[in-house]
Amino acid sequence: MGELYVGLDLHSVNTYMGIMEGETKRRIYQNRHRNELGEILHALEPYRDDVKGIVVESTYNWCWLVDGLMDAGYDCVHLANPAAIKQYEGIKYTDDRHDAFWLAQLLILGILPEGYIYPKEDRPVRDLLRKRAFLMRHRTANILSCQSMIERNTGLRIAGAGIKKLCTEDLRKIFSDEHLLFSGKMSTFIIDVLDHHIKSIEKMVRKVLKVRPGFENLLTVTGIGDILAMTIMLEVGNISRFPGVGNFSSYCRCVNSIHTSNGKKKGVGNKKNGNRYLCWAFMEASNFARMYSERANAYYQRKSRETNPIIARKALANKLSRACYYIMRDQVPFREEALFS
Repeated sequence: MGELYVGLDLHSVNTYMGIMEGETKRRIYQNRHRNELGEILHALEPYRDDVKGIVVESTYNWCWLVDGLMDAGYDCVHLANPAAIKQYEGIKYTDDRHDAFWLAQLLILGILPEGYIYPKEDRPVRDLLRKRAFLMRHRTANILSCQSMIERNTGLRIAGAGIKKLCTEDLRKIFSDEHLLFSGKMSTFIIDVLDHHIKSIEKMVRKVLKVRPGFENLLTVTGIGDILAMTIMLEVGNISRFPGVGNFSSYCRCVNSIHTSNGKKKGVGNKKNGNRYLCWAFMEASNFARMYSERANAYYQRKSRETNPIIARKALANKLSRACYYIMRDQVPFREEALFS
């Protein structure tokens, strides 16, 4: 038997496995298996010595399968990027069997678009920081909800920082209706609980993680502190996986996903391609940058006059993401005068 290549079409509850011989393209094995590592490894075992490549489709739940295969001694695991894979042409019907063998065939031909296999040891801390971002969104939602309720019913406009400081006595002075008072108390209670857990996460992350060499210069960027620097560091991983600055800013969702020709819009791409946590980090950095940097604020104000505040924020975030790419790649400190010259 010649060299074998394995395609694994991964789903939420099962995986379709297709094994193909590299030279003859002969299909050696095809079957569906439950998402249990032992069962998948058992199916692969008779072919272990001849397997030269395994492709796993990059779905939301790829980690356990890729890690399990690597831990079992398969050092030829590849993660396929489904968003970049060319679809079948001239075929009206496809199914999981076709998908599995198509993945294997792309690997055989050497044209498989690959995703980044993020280091296993760094994923827990990265996921913890993602949980912080999740809690931050819910805290903001509760602040805005409480803020809106007060303004609708009383005409008072209280800033977000003021909402976070409200106590029960303050709410009694604002609301005379018991139902509104109860709703306000619930919002402030949830905000306090989320604040407590957000600070706990930050404490734990700072205890176990430091900004690594190569990323420490991110702290010199106006608007980026410890949490944002560590978020960027953990989400980026190896900066060398990005061929150029355009690839990086696109991955950060800091550029428009549109297709133009001769100045005319011809279509749009997938706006969800990329990393939403990096998008959040650079948008947060842009908010702080225009607060603490005169040059950044001047750039934002100029863009706001040309377009609108939302696009101006995104433009500043894009500018910071491009600067951070060179900072991480070349390991140099931030030069504000060069960015906003």
